[in-house]
Amino acid sequence: MVVADLHVHTRNSDGSLSLETLPDAADAAGVSTVAVTDHDRLHPDLPTPVATVDGVTVVHGIELRVATADGRIDLLGYGARRTAELTSLTERLQADRLERGAAIIDRVEDRLGIDLPIEPHEGIGRPHIAEAISTASGYSYAAAFEELIGEDCPCYLPRDVPTFEAGVAALREACSLVGLAHPYRYDDPESALAHCSALGAVERFYPYGRDVDPRAVDRAIERYDLLATGGSDAHDDRLGEAGLDADAYRAFRAAL
Repeated sequence: MVVADLHVHTRNSDGSLSLETLPDAADAAGVSTVAVTDHDRLHPDLPTPVATVDGVTVVHGIELRVATADGRIDLLGYGARRTAELTSLTERLQADRLERGAAIIDRVEDRLGIDLPIEPHEGIGRPHIAEAISTASGYSYAAAFEELIGEDCPCYLPRDVPTFEAGVAALREACSLVGLAHPYRYDDPESALAHCSALGAVERFYPYGRDVDPRAVDRAIERYDLLATGGSDAHDDRLGEAGLDADAYRAFRAAL
């Protein structure tokens, strides 16, 4: 039984939950602990590494995309504090998000000859733009990515991504625990898992929507003495699709 969902996004990035609606979603899922892990951004209303919001334990976290020699991967930092280094890094990334979002919106509007019902805002990402495209045009949300704003599409623009080394350094200073997110979402999971030698955790439980063989992750856990984490990667209000049971959560909480 999942008691801790350690990968959840809010409106602070590209999720639909707020801190006000999160407790009801957690209660509906039978989850007592949630980690808020917004993209490249700390949550402005979580001043401490761990808080209690209407009876739900909320771990302040972050999901940070970084660049390696093998491609981009996502890191999860848990028990986050606002250090000067992480604050500077996230502010730079958020400024880039705003500029990139505005440029992608302009490209889409020029290509389709329409005005999208969206303005650049803090935390903007391509999911927000895809929603606006689906509202204002004949494209579905999925088609917006597949034909317009996905990688290698005509309206796509890359965003600023720190190096693996810079990202790990900033997260280590600010967070109690740093791990690799969803290893089987990368083109080369084994290469991604090799980076766990510099980390303390790996997302062992994740709803990939397909069968995966967890043995590579289990080998990495043993080889690098990693803590197993897990979460639903929820961008809506459906929590608890993956996460930690009570025993695994106790080990996680001890690491915080």
